[in-house]
Amino acid sequence: MKDALRPASAPLPVRPSDGPDADEAAVRLIVRGVPRARPSQTAGEARRELLTGSFDCVTDIPVLDGDALVGVVPLEALLVADPRCSLGQLADRSFASVSADTDREHAAALAARLGTRTVAVVDEDDRFEGLIPPERLISVLFEEHEEDLARLGGSLARSSSAIAATVEAIPRRLWHRLPWLALGLAGAMLSAAIVASFEEELRAEVLLAFFLPAVVYMADAVGTQTETVVIRGMSLAVPIGRIAVRELLTGMIIGTLIAAAFFAFALVVWESTRVAAVVSLSLFVSTSLATAVAMSLPYLLARLGRDPAFGSGPLATVIQDLLSIAAYFAIAVALL
Repeated sequence: MKDALRPASAPLPVRPSDGPDADEAAVRLIVRGVPRARPSQTAGEARRELLTGSFDCVTDIPVLDGDALVGVVPLEALLVADPRCSLGQLADRSFASVSADTDREHAAALAARLGTRTVAVVDEDDRFEGLIPPERLISVLFEEHEEDLARLGGSLARSSSAIAATVEAIPRRLWHRLPWLALGLAGAMLSAAIVASFEEELRAEVLLAFFLPAVVYMADAVGTQTETVVIRGMSLAVPIGRIAVRELLTGMIIGTLIAAAFFAFALVVWESTRVAAVVSLSLFVSTSLATAVAMSLPYLLARLGRDPAFGSGPLATVIQDLLSIAAYFAIAVALL
């Protein structure tokens, strides 16, 4: 498997590509019914053959020495050339070539990178098999562009699945979303039960009730940021190990900065060192936990074959809220 920019002197070493599925291989894009010429053939002779022949694609004319491709002649160059000029002289010997089993995306990207409008397909002995015409290369680039946008939006399915999800009927939309939201509602009920179990602590220190929404919100906000980073990384095939340490440290640093800022604010406004300490420590713990949860869930859902775009948000919110509330009151009980 290879691709190369062929200079006039000697071919560059070819670079292997990853073996694609049969449906993704460049062989699916080949047009074999193209005009073929010899280096000694004149431009006049080649033009007469074009007029009398029948071809599937006439964009570049391959120039072959035996079965080996030595260059291509653009159609517009052939049409204006002196009839006596040989195609060996007209041939552009800098061209893109790939093997038949090269991934079609790689072939299209190669053409874009080298500025060529066609890509030649050759076998392992450099024998010419056919050309990939511009319209097929553009089609591949368009499909890959759609797929990449879908992936960056959080869907790990192929672009066709992502498009289907955006235009599906209302019953299907409800089927995909309501189970996760029902899980969130159950979590909200459980959160209310946890808060109610600390009724005595709230009566003893009313200020605690004021800051609970802030602790929960900050944990959710930090978790959402982490979730976005992780899903984007996964969509681009970044290993979770490369994300984990940096993201965990980032979450802890953010928690420390938020806690320090709130501690100073609470001391000035409420003049309660104990409450300031409880809320500040809770902010640090909850944001750190939220980072860990938001980082783990998308990876876990993907491993289970579920789309993180639907499940990560609601499920992460439930878990983060429960952990934040539990941590808040556990710290309050311990310090107050």
